[in-house]
Amino acid sequence: MNPNLQHLFNIAAKPKRLIIGLMSGTSLDGLDIALCSVQGNGLTTKLKVLHFETSTYTETFKKEISAVFAKENIELEKLCRLNPQIALQHAAMVNDCLKKWNVNATDVDLIASHGQTVYHSPKKDGNSTLQIGDGDHLAVATGIITISDLRQKHIAAGGEGAPLAVYGDIILFSKEGEGRVLLNIGGIANCTYLPERCDDGKIICTDLGPGNTMMDAFMQKEFPGKYFDEDAAIARAGKISESLLTALKENVFFEQPFPKTTGPELFNLHYLEAAKQKSDTVALSGEDTMGTLNKFSANMIAAGITACIKNKKGVKLFASGGGLENPLLMQHLKEQLPDCSFHSTAELGIDPAAKEAVLFALLANECVCGDPSFFWNLSEGMPAVSMGKISFPL
Repeated sequence: MNPNLQHLFNIAAKPKRLIIGLMSGTSLDGLDIALCSVQGNGLTTKLKVLHFETSTYTETFKKEISAVFAKENIELEKLCRLNPQIALQHAAMVNDCLKKWNVNATDVDLIASHGQTVYHSPKKDGNSTLQIGDGDHLAVATGIITISDLRQKHIAAGGEGAPLAVYGDIILFSKEGEGRVLLNIGGIANCTYLPERCDDGKIICTDLGPGNTMMDAFMQKEFPGKYFDEDAAIARAGKISESLLTALKENVFFEQPFPKTTGPELFNLHYLEAAKQKSDTVALSGEDTMGTLNKFSANMIAAGITACIKNKKGVKLFASGGGLENPLLMQHLKEQLPDCSFHSTAELGIDPAAKEAVLFALLANECVCGDPSFFWNLSEGMPAVSMGKISFPL
C-alpha cells in the first residue's frame, strides 16, 4: 500500500483528530484559520476550537485577487498564476500560526482548505463554481495532508456548491425539541433552519441575498481608506430611500424557491447603479445610499428567514459572520423578526468569526472518516456525499 494511503487510514482510525479549517470569503479581507480537535463523526462529533486567528491580506494581495474575482473577463495567465500563489500564501499563514501557537505540523492530521472563490454560477446560470488555491501546493508547503475544492462534489451530485453550512450546522447545532436558525452574514447572507425534529425532511439551508458585500464595496469606492462601515456610522447618518429600496428588491432571485445560491457576481456595484438609474436616485448621498443598502440587506434576510420558519414561535436565531458586528443591521433584523430570540454562536461554543472555518474542518473530518449516507434526504439540495479532494505532502 502507498504509505500516504496507510497514513490516511491511520488518521481515519484515530479517536481524535487535529484539523485546521481555512476560510477566505468574498470580503477578501484575510484568511480565517481554526485549529480544531475533532472526535467522532456525524452526530457523535465533538469539536473544540483550540486556536483561532484571522490573518489579514496585504493590499497588494487583495488587489491581485480582486483582479480575477467575480469578473466576466479576466487574464488567463493571472488566474493560472494565482492558483499556486494563493495556496503558498495560505501555507505561509498556517505555518506562522502553528509557530505562534507552539504546535508542530507533524501533530496536525489534516488541513481543510476552502480556497478563494473567484466565481460562482448557480444552476440557473450553468451550475458551476471555482475556488483557487491549489491543494497540492498547500500540502507540500505545510507538510500536512490537505483536503480542498470541497464544493465541486456537491455540484456533481446535484447541488449548487453552496451553501454548505447545513452539513456542519446539523452535526454541531441541531437540538431535539428546539427550532433553530443558524444565520451567517458574510458577503452573502445564508441560513440553516433546523426544525424541532431534524429527521422530518424540513431542514432548509439557503442563501438569502446580500449581507455585507454591497455595503463594503460601496464604502471602499466612495469613502477611500474605509473597508467597511464601522459601527454602521455612515448608514446611521443617512436616510433610507424608499424608491431605491424598492428597486433593489426587484430581482428574480428573491422570487426563487429555496434552496438557492448567489454571490457578488449578481449583488455588486453594477446592481446598485442599475437600481439607482431605475429609481432616479443617482444623486443620492453616500450616507443615504449606505442607510438604504443596510436596510436592503436586513429586509431580504428577514424575509427569507420568515419564509423558512413559517410562523413558528420561539425560534432561536444564532448569528455569525461579520454582519453580527453591524449594530444597525442587527437592529433592523430584530425589529423584523419578533418571533425569534437573537443569540451568537458563541453561546454554542463556537466563535462567530470562526464558524465557517470550523465548518470546513468538519467537512474534512466527514470526508476522511464519516458516512455520507447519514445526510441522506435530510434536506432538499443537500446531496449525501463526501466532499473534498485529497492532496498528500509527498
